Amino acid sequence: MYTVIGTIKSRALRVIWMLEELGLPYEHHPHMPKSEDVLRLNPSGKVPVLIEGDTVLTDSAAILNYLADRHGQFSFPCGTLDRARQDGHTFFVLDELDATLWTAARHSFILPKEKRVEAVKDSLKWEFETSLARLAERLGDGPYLMGETMTVPDILAANCLTWAKMAKFPPAEGAVLDYVKRMTSRPAFQRAITNG
Repeated sequence: MYTVIGTIKSRALRVIWMLEELGLPYEHHPHMPKSEDVLRLNPSGKVPVLIEGDTVLTDSAAILNYLADRHGQFSFPCGTLDRARQDGHTFFVLDELDATLWTAARHSFILPKEKRVEAVKDSLKWEFETSLARLAERLGDGPYLMGETMTVPDILAANCLTWAKMAKFPPAEGAVLDYVKRMTSRPAFQRAITNG
């Protein structure tokens, strides 16, 4: 039994979605970042937190890779060329999509008001739009980033694309829009947003 800490309006949604895809039981505690319950488990105050037995894991991408590797789904085996390509997609999503959205969020409501730079958001939106074109290239003709096989970076990318829509970032179009619709119509995603 896994325990997931964090609201579904955070990156904890990624972990809940993965657990739903895997069909695994879990408990969900929708604690907010930096709450006392979260700070006891993760001194940075960030969510998600995954608890397995006495072990506390943090960082959504690390948790997703752990779950995929442990349960032998949504990932190619470590040490293979396919895994190296998959990891390349993961790092692209984290560097180009997630980091841009996170920086915008920090300058919108996370940093103290006197540290926020409103003007940076225009640059971030331009950067994100450029990254959407790169994402379309990475998708090619396949339904997923790794062709016919859904993997960890697909969950990360789809979550970033839904986050971008809420943050009023440039919208997905064409193949990327079709991709996010396909990903968010999956039954496991629908369960995650309903049960979370």
